[in-house]
Amino acid sequence: MDWAKVDQLIELALAEDLPAGDITTEAVVPATEQGRAVFLAKQDGVLAGLEVAARVFSRLDPEVEFRRKLEDGQEFRQGQLLAEVSGRAASLLQAERTALNFLQRLSGIASLTRSFVNEVRGTKARILDTRKTTPGWRALEKYAVRMGGGCNHRMSLSDMILIKDNHIRIAGGISPALKKAREHLRVKNLSSIKIEVEATSLDEVRDALENGADWIMLDNMSVEEIKAAVALVAGRVPLEVSGQVNLQTVRSLALTGVDYISVGALTHSFRSADISLEFI
Repeated sequence: MDWAKVDQLIELALAEDLPAGDITTEAVVPATEQGRAVFLAKQDGVLAGLEVAARVFSRLDPEVEFRRKLEDGQEFRQGQLLAEVSGRAASLLQAERTALNFLQRLSGIASLTRSFVNEVRGTKARILDTRKTTPGWRALEKYAVRMGGGCNHRMSLSDMILIKDNHIRIAGGISPALKKAREHLRVKNLSSIKIEVEATSLDEVRDALENGADWIMLDNMSVEEIKAAVALVAGRVPLEVSGQVNLQTVRSLALTGVDYISVGALTHSFRSADISLEFI
């Protein structure tokens, strides 16, 4: 994790929430008042973002003490204490919403990811995320996916070549697209970069395989088509399933024998975890 970038995001969030101070706390809470509060889980879930929450308090007031009861990646139950903070009551109140925004959202992603991971348990399939992330939050949201037991796909467009339908149309087909991609990597001396190709039919799978794709994405295919693709590829390159994946369908997809299942919902359709900060 690039914590310098996370700290920049925290600074932005605090500036957004405290553009001219906290007039409620300044009016009601004495500056010298001390306080203690706990992060309380209001539901079951998987924890992610505790370090980010801690950094919110420390950026606002370095004297605030933050004590963890659990670590990121651990499961929690409704009613469980996740962490405790103590220090100036005003600082705790001013940091509360920003810290919770990070913690609730990241724990929501981790919890949803764990649900998908549990559904494919016992198969070879691994759950992947996508680039369908909140602008500016990508590193954090992909971190939360890892805490839930998932795997990260591309962090950015710079990480790997992924030839999708629009690239194929513009290039004039899978074969010329792959040829151009290989030549580009040769010229740029980027031989370690993998090339993935999106396929929507068995013919496209065959085309990608015969023209040297390192990885093939099976996009919006039926279970029967996916099984046929697995048999056709026979382990020569990794196969990824994409499109229309949910908790009801993911296990049947995993049982086809594919290597990866990408789930955009992990970072675009999660529900924030219900966590509160309660003063003692």
